[in-house]
Amino acid sequence: MAYELYYWPGLQGRGEFVRLALEDAGAKYIDVAREKGGMNRMMAMMKGEGEKRPPFAPPFLRNGKLVIAQVANILFYLGPRVGLAPKDENARLWLNALQLTVTDFVKEVHDTHHPIATGLYYEDQKAEARQYASHFLKERVPKYLGYFDGVIEQSGGPYLLGRRISYPDLSLFQLVEGLRYAFPNAAKKFEKKLPRVIEVHDRVAERDGIKAYCASERRIPFNEDGIFRHYPEMDA
Repeated sequence: MAYELYYWPGLQGRGEFVRLALEDAGAKYIDVAREKGGMNRMMAMMKGEGEKRPPFAPPFLRNGKLVIAQVANILFYLGPRVGLAPKDENARLWLNALQLTVTDFVKEVHDTHHPIATGLYYEDQKAEARQYASHFLKERVPKYLGYFDGVIEQSGGPYLLGRRISYPDLSLFQLVEGLRYAFPNAAKKFEKKLPRVIEVHDRVAERDGIKAYCASERRIPFNEDGIFRHYPEMDA
Protein backbone atom coordinates (compact mmCIF):
# COMPACT_ATOMS: atom_id res chain seq x y z
CA MET A 1 0.00 0.00 0.00
CA ALA A 2 1.34 3.43 -0.94
CA TYR A 3 1.62 6.26 1.57
CA GLU A 4 -0.73 9.16 0.87
CA LEU A 5 0.80 12.62 1.31
CA TYR A 6 -1.57 15.58 1.51
CA TYR A 7 -0.19 19.03 0.73
CA TRP A 8 -1.06 22.06 -1.39
CA PRO A 9 -0.40 21.46 -5.10
CA GLY A 10 2.05 23.82 -6.79
CA LEU A 11 4.11 24.38 -3.64
CA GLN A 12 7.19 22.78 -2.16
CA GLY A 13 6.44 24.34 1.23
CA ARG A 14 6.52 22.22 4.36
CA GLY A 15 5.40 19.18 2.43
CA GLU A 16 8.78 19.06 0.70
CA PHE A 17 10.52 17.90 3.85
CA VAL A 18 8.31 14.81 3.80
CA ARG A 19 8.64 14.31 0.03
CA LEU A 20 12.42 14.26 0.31
CA ALA A 21 12.33 11.45 2.85
CA LEU A 22 9.92 9.40 0.74
CA GLU A 23 11.88 10.01 -2.45
CA ASP A 24 15.26 9.25 -0.90
CA ALA A 25 13.92 5.95 0.43
CA GLY A 26 12.23 5.04 -2.84
CA ALA A 27 8.97 4.62 -0.92
CA LYS A 28 5.71 4.35 -2.83
CA TYR A 29 3.52 7.38 -2.21
CA ILE A 30 0.75 9.42 -3.78
CA ASP A 31 0.88 13.22 -3.69
CA VAL A 32 -2.88 13.30 -3.28
CA ALA A 33 -3.75 16.95 -3.94
CA ARG A 34 -1.91 16.80 -7.26
CA GLU A 35 -4.22 14.01 -8.41
CA LYS A 36 -7.69 14.48 -9.90
CA GLY A 37 -10.14 15.21 -7.10
CA GLY A 38 -7.31 15.25 -4.59
CA MET A 39 -7.91 18.77 -3.31
CA ASN A 40 -11.50 17.89 -2.47
CA ARG A 41 -10.31 14.85 -0.55
CA MET A 42 -7.76 16.89 1.37
CA MET A 43 -10.22 19.62 2.29
CA ALA A 44 -12.82 17.06 3.37
CA MET A 45 -10.33 15.47 5.75
CA MET A 46 -9.47 18.84 7.25
CA LYS A 47 -13.19 19.50 7.80
CA GLY A 48 -13.45 16.26 9.72
CA GLU A 49 -15.54 14.40 7.17
CA GLY A 50 -15.00 10.77 8.07
CA GLU A 51 -12.19 11.70 10.49
CA LYS A 52 -12.57 11.63 14.27
CA ARG A 53 -9.22 13.41 14.62
CA PRO A 54 -9.01 15.86 11.70
CA PRO A 55 -5.66 17.49 10.92
CA PHE A 56 -5.47 21.26 11.28
CA ALA A 57 -3.51 21.87 8.09
CA PRO A 58 -1.33 20.05 5.57
CA PRO A 59 1.03 18.38 5.33
CA PHE A 60 -0.40 15.20 6.72
CA LEU A 61 0.24 11.59 5.85
CA ARG A 62 -2.14 8.65 5.67
CA ASN A 63 -0.97 5.09 6.01
CA GLY A 64 -4.00 2.83 6.01
CA LYS A 65 -6.29 4.08 8.77
CA LEU A 66 -3.53 6.08 10.44
CA VAL A 67 -3.39 9.84 9.76
CA ILE A 68 -0.36 11.80 10.99
CA ALA A 69 -0.06 15.60 10.87
CA GLN A 70 2.87 18.02 11.31
CA VAL A 71 6.21 17.57 9.52
CA ALA A 72 8.30 16.55 12.53
CA ASN A 73 5.61 14.13 13.66
CA ILE A 74 5.37 12.57 10.20
CA LEU A 75 9.14 12.16 9.93
CA PHE A 76 9.36 10.74 13.44
CA TYR A 77 6.95 8.05 12.26
CA LEU A 78 8.49 7.51 8.82
CA GLY A 79 12.17 7.63 9.80
CA PRO A 80 12.72 4.09 11.06
CA ARG A 81 10.26 2.67 8.51
CA VAL A 82 12.16 4.01 5.50
CA GLY A 83 15.70 3.60 6.83
CA LEU A 84 16.26 7.25 7.77
CA ALA A 85 16.32 6.82 11.54
CA PRO A 86 17.51 4.09 13.90
CA LYS A 87 15.04 2.21 16.06
CA ASP A 88 16.86 3.28 19.23
CA GLU A 89 14.51 5.58 21.15
CA ASN A 90 17.18 7.98 22.40
CA ALA A 91 18.48 8.54 18.87
CA ARG A 92 14.96 8.95 17.51
CA LEU A 93 14.12 11.59 20.11
CA TRP A 94 17.36 13.42 19.29
CA LEU A 95 16.49 13.44 15.59
CA ASN A 96 13.01 14.68 16.42
CA ALA A 97 14.51 17.57 18.40
CA LEU A 98 16.68 18.48 15.42
CA GLN A 99 13.65 18.37 13.11
CA LEU A 100 11.65 20.56 15.47
CA THR A 101 14.53 23.06 15.34
CA VAL A 102 14.20 22.97 11.54
CA THR A 103 10.49 23.71 12.02
CA ASP A 104 11.31 26.78 14.11
CA PHE A 105 13.73 27.99 11.46
CA VAL A 106 11.23 27.47 8.64
CA LYS A 107 8.74 29.65 10.49
CA GLU A 108 11.30 32.46 10.62
CA VAL A 109 12.04 32.00 6.90
CA HIS A 110 8.34 32.44 6.19
CA ASP A 111 8.24 35.60 8.28
CA THR A 112 10.87 37.29 6.10
CA HIS A 113 8.13 38.03 3.58
CA HIS A 114 5.14 38.05 5.97
CA PRO A 115 6.41 39.65 9.19
CA ILE A 116 3.11 41.31 10.15
CA ALA A 117 0.34 38.96 9.05
CA THR A 118 -0.06 35.96 6.77
CA GLY A 119 -3.36 37.38 5.59
CA LEU A 120 -1.69 40.46 4.12
CA TYR A 121 0.09 40.48 0.76
CA TYR A 122 3.86 40.92 0.71
CA GLU A 123 3.31 44.26 -1.01
CA ASP A 124 1.38 45.43 2.07
CA GLN A 125 4.35 44.86 4.38
CA LYS A 126 7.42 45.40 2.19
CA ALA A 127 9.16 47.88 4.49
CA GLU A 128 8.70 45.64 7.51
CA ALA A 129 9.79 42.61 5.48
CA ARG A 130 13.05 44.26 4.47
CA GLN A 131 13.79 45.13 8.08
CA TYR A 132 12.92 41.63 9.27
CA ALA A 133 14.99 39.99 6.51
CA SER A 134 18.00 42.11 7.38
CA HIS A 135 17.99 40.89 10.98
CA PHE A 136 17.19 37.34 9.85
CA LEU A 137 20.21 37.14 7.56
CA LYS A 138 22.56 38.85 10.00
CA GLU A 139 21.54 37.09 13.21
CA ARG A 140 19.16 34.16 12.78
CA VAL A 141 20.69 32.28 9.85
CA PRO A 142 24.13 32.11 11.50
CA LYS A 143 22.52 31.09 14.80
CA TYR A 144 20.45 28.23 13.39
CA LEU A 145 22.81 26.89 10.73
CA GLY A 146 25.79 27.47 13.00
CA TYR A 147 24.09 25.24 15.54
CA PHE A 148 23.64 22.47 12.97
CA ASP A 149 27.26 22.87 11.85
CA GLY A 150 28.33 22.39 15.45
CA VAL A 151 26.12 19.31 15.86
CA ILE A 152 27.78 17.71 12.84
CA GLU A 153 31.23 18.50 14.23
CA GLN A 154 30.28 17.07 17.63
CA SER A 155 28.90 13.88 16.06
CA GLY A 156 32.17 13.25 14.23
CA GLY A 157 30.38 13.69 10.92
CA PRO A 158 29.82 13.61 8.11
CA TYR A 159 26.13 13.72 9.12
CA LEU A 160 24.11 15.05 12.05
CA LEU A 161 23.98 11.60 13.61
CA GLY A 162 27.56 10.76 12.76
CA ARG A 163 28.34 8.25 10.05
CA ARG A 164 24.69 7.43 9.35
CA ILE A 165 22.41 9.66 7.30
CA SER A 166 19.01 10.50 8.77
CA TYR A 167 15.99 12.54 7.76
CA PRO A 168 17.16 15.86 9.33
CA ASP A 169 20.12 15.74 6.92
CA LEU A 170 17.62 15.80 4.06
CA SER A 171 15.94 18.77 5.73
CA LEU A 172 19.29 20.58 5.91
CA PHE A 173 19.64 19.99 2.17
CA GLN A 174 16.26 21.66 1.64
CA LEU A 175 17.14 24.61 3.88
CA VAL A 176 20.32 25.30 1.92
CA GLU A 177 18.52 24.95 -1.41
CA GLY A 178 15.77 27.29 -0.27
CA LEU A 179 18.12 29.94 1.11
CA ARG A 180 20.16 29.85 -2.09
CA TYR A 181 16.97 30.55 -4.03
CA ALA A 182 15.60 33.25 -1.75
CA PHE A 183 18.82 34.99 -0.78
CA PRO A 184 21.52 34.06 -3.34
CA ASN A 185 23.83 36.96 -2.51
CA ALA A 186 23.62 36.47 1.24
CA ALA A 187 24.00 32.70 0.88
CA LYS A 188 27.39 33.09 -0.77
CA LYS A 189 28.57 34.94 2.31
CA PHE A 190 27.23 32.83 5.17
CA GLU A 191 27.94 29.47 3.52
CA LYS A 192 31.69 30.12 3.86
CA LYS A 193 31.29 29.78 7.63
CA LEU A 194 29.23 26.56 7.45
CA PRO A 195 31.48 23.94 5.84
CA ARG A 196 29.87 20.94 7.51
CA VAL A 197 26.31 21.98 6.65
CA ILE A 198 27.33 22.50 3.04
CA GLU A 199 29.07 19.12 2.99
CA VAL A 200 25.82 17.50 4.17
CA HIS A 201 23.93 19.36 1.45
CA ASP A 202 26.36 18.18 -1.21
CA ARG A 203 26.29 14.58 0.01
CA VAL A 204 22.50 14.52 0.01
CA ALA A 205 22.38 16.06 -3.47
CA GLU A 206 24.40 13.12 -4.82
CA ARG A 207 22.17 10.41 -3.38
CA ASP A 208 20.46 8.42 -6.12
CA GLY A 209 16.91 9.01 -4.93
CA ILE A 210 17.38 12.73 -4.37
CA LYS A 211 19.24 13.27 -7.63
CA ALA A 212 16.51 11.51 -9.60
CA TYR A 213 13.78 13.39 -7.76
CA CYS A 214 15.34 16.82 -8.30
CA ALA A 215 15.68 16.09 -12.02
CA SER A 216 12.05 14.99 -12.31
CA GLU A 217 8.76 16.83 -12.72
CA ARG A 218 7.77 15.62 -9.26
CA ARG A 219 10.05 18.27 -7.75
CA ILE A 220 8.01 21.47 -7.82
CA PRO A 221 10.23 24.50 -8.59
CA PHE A 222 10.70 27.18 -5.96
CA ASN A 223 8.27 30.04 -6.54
CA GLU A 224 6.92 33.17 -4.90
CA ASP A 225 3.94 31.37 -3.38
CA GLY A 226 6.06 29.12 -1.18
CA ILE A 227 8.06 29.49 2.01
CA PHE A 228 11.30 30.42 0.26
CA ARG A 229 10.66 33.47 -1.93
CA HIS A 230 13.13 35.52 -3.89
CA TYR A 231 12.60 39.26 -3.64
CA PRO A 232 15.83 40.97 -4.77
CA GLU A 233 15.26 43.96 -2.48
CA MET A 234 15.56 41.68 0.56
CA ASP A 235 18.77 39.94 -0.48
CA ALA A 236 21.78 41.42 1.28
